[in-house]
Amino acid sequence: MNAIIDAGVLENRNTPTPDNKALLEIRNLRIEYRGRYESVVAVPDVSLSIAPGESYGLVGESGCGKTTTAMAVMGYLGSTGRVTGGSIRFEGEELVGASAEKLRAIRGRRVAMVYQEPMSALNPVKTIGAQLAEVPRRHLGSSRAEARELCATMLENVRLPDPLAMLKRFPHQLSGGQQQRIVIAMALLARPALLLLDEPTTGLDVTVEAAILDLIADLRKQYGTSLLYISHNLGLIASACDRVGIMYSGEMIEEADTQTLFRQPRHPYTQGLLGCIPGIGSAKGARALSPIPGHLPSPAERPQGCSFGPRCAHFQKDKCGEAITLAPAASEDHLVRCIRWRDLTRESVALGGEVAVAAGHETALSITDVSKQYLLGGGRRTVQANESVSFEVGKGEIVGLVGESGCGKSSLARMLVGLEEATSGSIQYAGIELAQVPAKKRTRDMLKSIQMVFQNPDSTLNPSHSVASPIRRALHKFGGYKDKAAIEQRLQELLELVRLPAELAQRRPSQLSGGQKQRIAIARAFATDPSLIVADEPVSALDVSVQAAIVTLLLAIQKEQQSTMLFISHDLALVRHIADRIVVMYLGRVMEKGLAEEIFAPPYHPYTEALLSAVHSPDASVKQQDRIRLTGETPSPINVPAGCRFASRCHRKIGEICDTVAPPVRRASQTHEIACHISLEELRTMRPVFQQSAPMGNLA
Repeated sequence: MNAIIDAGVLENRNTPTPDNKALLEIRNLRIEYRGRYESVVAVPDVSLSIAPGESYGLVGESGCGKTTTAMAVMGYLGSTGRVTGGSIRFEGEELVGASAEKLRAIRGRRVAMVYQEPMSALNPVKTIGAQLAEVPRRHLGSSRAEARELCATMLENVRLPDPLAMLKRFPHQLSGGQQQRIVIAMALLARPALLLLDEPTTGLDVTVEAAILDLIADLRKQYGTSLLYISHNLGLIASACDRVGIMYSGEMIEEADTQTLFRQPRHPYTQGLLGCIPGIGSAKGARALSPIPGHLPSPAERPQGCSFGPRCAHFQKDKCGEAITLAPAASEDHLVRCIRWRDLTRESVALGGEVAVAAGHETALSITDVSKQYLLGGGRRTVQANESVSFEVGKGEIVGLVGESGCGKSSLARMLVGLEEATSGSIQYAGIELAQVPAKKRTRDMLKSIQMVFQNPDSTLNPSHSVASPIRRALHKFGGYKDKAAIEQRLQELLELVRLPAELAQRRPSQLSGGQKQRIAIARAFATDPSLIVADEPVSALDVSVQAAIVTLLLAIQKEQQSTMLFISHDLALVRHIADRIVVMYLGRVMEKGLAEEIFAPPYHPYTEALLSAVHSPDASVKQQDRIRLTGETPSPINVPAGCRFASRCHRKIGEICDTVAPPVRRASQTHEIACHISLEELRTMRPVFQQSAPMGNLA
């Protein structure tokens, strides 16, 4: 058994003592961006401090000022950004107004940053070794040979295989998780005292995310590095940070230690964020997500008094219309910028109503032994994207398709909509065979019936045309609308369906937010009244509040139109909230499939167990089993193993049979199948990964 088990999430932290002097102290920071004719206040007032060895989480929606604050610490505000008030002190030295020479001496050496998109920190035309070596040679005065040795050692520390070979590679030759580890290694090479991490795991698989968080925690313990996590992923913050600050519209609106904040959130905005997160411990239909109404105001539109007032259901003009300061709530260490915090409970703000569960009986989509191969090098090599994939989707049912990147989810989706052809096997929808029928050869009715919502809405939108253009085109081409007036009327109905104002129709994609663009993509997909929707990671890069709104919208439309849906995601909590059935894939094969409640309870496939244990949940009412660290590398799809695909990483491997013989499919129930050599009797003895503890009750 090659698994390494973690300690508890919230209990065993290296929490700094109150006596520690702050390593970073930000007081009343004000940041402006100055244009030719006017100035915009991006951050009007924010204060925070980080002690030596502490991990601090900064949370909030996109545009609230988190990254701007971090950039001010680094001195990277650009030519138009200015710190016009307040103080930033690092190791007792003032950084505001410091000379460029002083900032260069601190950046990289004492303070380093890991960016959200690793390719923004990597040069595509330089090898990994050349880029890493710049850090010790510039900041530590190392020789070329010393720098190379330090770089190889650091790559070992970040758990990358064959460091010497890795140093010779270029960024495009690495996976997203490997690129992120390279950026972390680069940031740590000079042994900085403070590491700023801006959305370090956005878009990564749960297993890769968990491995990177473990890595950062281990390196923090090894080097005593302080951490500032910037994220909208509350599960990540709950598991990785000692203290948390919630930002809204450029201001700190709540701050407390992690356990206190997630168990007793006091500000309505914090409570609203938690209400946007699907509960990993509750089945579909137990609770609806509660999207925060409205949107974050632009810097030029900040209201008087409470900045969250226009979106708060508990706003009272006489109490909340005046300026409100950040003040102690239940204790001196729990600060909140809300005058009515005593009147609010988490339940009254965050919880929603029940969701109706759709259940399919009649089979709508049947996938049988579908395989997809890609030929490389003139046919000399074969990439096995999918192999013998089989499952069914009932009419009006939602099936979740989960697994790590590269497991074949998107390849299967592209075959369903006709963007790829299957190498072998059968895909039948409404009794029609589609496996080897590309989109250009499909009938108009079939193209109309099957639509896709892509992960990146820009895949649907033309940057040179208005956002309404693809919707009008779909209505004209597939909707049977020929009259311009009829098209415009239906367009307005679709915009209303996805909760967008009519005036947005004439804007270009660059003028819309990510959430607005995704709503346009959903409107385009539903313009043809499809009976099957394929949603490929439609909310993976969105804020939790926007994600909750999009998911709620998708479920409402799906229920209203009785569409069948295949929902692809690596967010298992979200899949549990949405799906009636779940299919778990690994390296092109189905490892497990069954009803959603069956997938989230023993018996599990060992891969499913590992995926579930890697989920970071901020829900304090759910007790989670210790995380399973998967070791080893995912096999190449060019040279797939003869036996179980998961054997090289499996923490429950039983012997050589796993490497040499394909596993049998074991039926745990009429609807639940597991492809594993381990007997069902033994699989049923597994401990549940999640257990619901007693409810938290009134948190006021």
